[in-house]
Amino acid sequence: MRRLTWCAIIAALCLVHSVRASSADDLKLSTGNTFEKQGLSVLVYTSKYHPVFRDQKIGGIEIIQHDDRIATDGEVRLQPAPAQWDDVPTLVDVKRGPVPDQLIVSSSYPAFKLKYHLVVTAEGGGFKVAVHLDQKLPAALVGKAGFNLDFLPTAYFGKSYILDDAFGVFPRHPQGPVKRGPDGKIVPQPMASGKSIVMSPDDPSTRVAITSDDGPLMLYDARDTAQNGWFVVRTLIPAGRTGDVVVWHIRPHVIPGWTRPPMVSFNQVGYTPERSKVAMIELDPLYKAPDTANLLKLGADGQYTEVFQAKIKPWGKWLRYDYASFDFSSVQTPGVYAISYAGKTFDPFRIAPNLYAKGVWQPSLDVYLPEQMDHVKVREDYLMWHGVSHLDDARQAPPNTVHFDGYTQGPSTDSRFKAGEHIPGLNVGGWADAGDFDIRTETQDRVVRDLAMAREVFHVNTDQTTVDEAARSVEIRKPDGVPDVLQQVKHGVLQLLAQYDVFGHAIPGIIAPTLQEYTFLGDEGSKTDGKIYDPKMGPNESNGVRSGIPDDRWAFTTHSTPLDYDAAAALAAASRVLRGYDDALARRCLNAAEHIWEQEQKTPPALFHSFNTTGGDLQDEEVTAAVELVLATKGQEPYKALLKTLLPDVQKHFIWMGATAARAIPYMDADFKAALQADLVAYKPKLDKMLAENPFGVPITRGGWAGSGIVAGFAVQMYVLHEAFPSIIGTDYTLHAFDYLLGRHPANNLSLVSTVGTDSKLVAYGHNRADYTFVPGGLVPGVLIVPPDFPELKEKWPYLWYENEYVVDAVSTFIDAANAAEALTQTKQ
Repeated sequence: MRRLTWCAIIAALCLVHSVRASSADDLKLSTGNTFEKQGLSVLVYTSKYHPVFRDQKIGGIEIIQHDDRIATDGEVRLQPAPAQWDDVPTLVDVKRGPVPDQLIVSSSYPAFKLKYHLVVTAEGGGFKVAVHLDQKLPAALVGKAGFNLDFLPTAYFGKSYILDDAFGVFPRHPQGPVKRGPDGKIVPQPMASGKSIVMSPDDPSTRVAITSDDGPLMLYDARDTAQNGWFVVRTLIPAGRTGDVVVWHIRPHVIPGWTRPPMVSFNQVGYTPERSKVAMIELDPLYKAPDTANLLKLGADGQYTEVFQAKIKPWGKWLRYDYASFDFSSVQTPGVYAISYAGKTFDPFRIAPNLYAKGVWQPSLDVYLPEQMDHVKVREDYLMWHGVSHLDDARQAPPNTVHFDGYTQGPSTDSRFKAGEHIPGLNVGGWADAGDFDIRTETQDRVVRDLAMAREVFHVNTDQTTVDEAARSVEIRKPDGVPDVLQQVKHGVLQLLAQYDVFGHAIPGIIAPTLQEYTFLGDEGSKTDGKIYDPKMGPNESNGVRSGIPDDRWAFTTHSTPLDYDAAAALAAASRVLRGYDDALARRCLNAAEHIWEQEQKTPPALFHSFNTTGGDLQDEEVTAAVELVLATKGQEPYKALLKTLLPDVQKHFIWMGATAARAIPYMDADFKAALQADLVAYKPKLDKMLAENPFGVPITRGGWAGSGIVAGFAVQMYVLHEAFPSIIGTDYTLHAFDYLLGRHPANNLSLVSTVGTDSKLVAYGHNRADYTFVPGGLVPGVLIVPPDFPELKEKWPYLWYENEYVVDAVSTFIDAANAAEALTQTKQ
């Protein structure tokens, strides 16, 4: 009986295109070249594949169904389950076709001499995709090239699929089958194949039907070969044919009359009594929104009582949604509250004095930063976060090497080491950069400077962690009598000084040499064998210190003047806060910073550039180093004089350099402060205009990486400018950014800091992402604007790094941002 019922479903869903006529609610091509109807958007190359990271699961043909991007990467691919760095097509152009509601994509694989078109046409109930060849498929691609469409695993876990007569359930964990190909590589095999498939017939919110006019559809689980794979539907391109060689009819189901429910966003931690309290309401333009919202207070009996009601204030449309604000700033009585709107009561939050003094930034310093520490083992009570890592660091990267993660070794090594030679002394200090395990020096510099600011400006002195550098041991929840922030600064500068001692300059970083090692998930202590590679040994030989396994990380050592200034700034900042804790180390830091400065000032700049690993703008980095040296030397020359000459660069880049320069005001003359004040007055109207472009009053990036780190930095910058020029810059700039990080943002209302706030991001791209979990205190990038207008933050799928990857310097900046918010809202005792 069940089989007869499902067959009837699949017939009704997959063959509907042959019997229904076009209707008014069919997809229409928008002026922005997206196919639209209420509850459904089909994107066609609104995002391109990344030149470095290639397949980021954002590109080709994509489906947004009921405001969830459930499918992506609709394109010709050369594998049934392409991995991130596999070949991606080169987009030529996207043009409107000769018939209404049609787009024609021209793409190619130049290395394989394959050119083709994707013809996407709206039709009754959905859209048609045709792969069109003007010439026959090259022989080398027969059996390899096919049209793929990837489906988001977490949207389909535990739901059914029907492919002709094959029935199944999308598994929570990959189940195969796989086999070994002729080249020795593992190749996933289809879960099922046939001419028509229905994805999740049991759930109308994610139901999609696909039929193929000719070749069979094959369903794969790409997680069989990589944990970040998606479910893939694929049809091979036949050999010896031209014209429309693959034709699919795709029918995403739309629930009749569907509108997106309102989403109310607010600070998930809560508010101090006297500060502003404004929630944002995100609305489907077709939703009939109530004009009032309510604030409820939770009583000891578990019941909510309404204590405040107000009309919402329309803001207008931004991207695809309408927005309105709910201002309850007048409510100041301490307690637990919740906002009620449109029949839903949202998560509870607190109103209390000095609310941000505890449980906000502390998880970042207490847990996340220790977890990221390299070259040590890290334990938290019963939990071993990881063992001692990368004791075999590092080998010299060969000249003219371009690494798949953005590092490049220049034409020489800029060192005394030969390609592949072991470099002693680098297996100390530093933090893993992000969800991967490289030591990116520019990131290390920023973390050291952020933590120095936390100590110097906000007087952070908590002690929850034992750090024993000699024993390479870290224990969380074990105080040792030393402020944790100082121990973290020391851990960072040990790596920076090691680079300086070995090379005489900062290096771009240290990273795994192969994709197999780079994609490692789990305990980083087992990522390498910890033994120095000896090419004279066999692969199974070891003497306990050396081995024949070439798994040691590579050091990319090209000299870059901007990066050197960046390192000098970090070392100068560290020298100030280490005084009185480790005076010898403080002197080493300042001596190194001054020597780097002197060397770079008297020689022509080395301007080698590689992606994002070789420092920023030369003058910006020079300004930063000058400021930190002015502070470290308490206003000594030549740093003061040079900083004054760099004021034109500060003015040019005031949006990110103004606050940096303002920190030096106590040691500069009145003219310097007056110049910064004039620049700030000129800059503020531009700033306010930019912030008014969205409802949240913060800078929201539109690139390929979501912008919580930018927002955290903005919070800190505005705090510094407020302290220097309180009559010009108010407190709301910092507090709006703080609210954004803790939940008042588009797409959903999760706190972007794991475990901070009532409801926070608990599935993230950390070292433990394979377990679909989190690291306390980690800050995810947050909401990405998928072009042209879709704000997205996947809650349950960890592998979209541009939304979910913790980055260590974003977390250290959040520590400062949260302390700034605390400083601005403290109740005077």
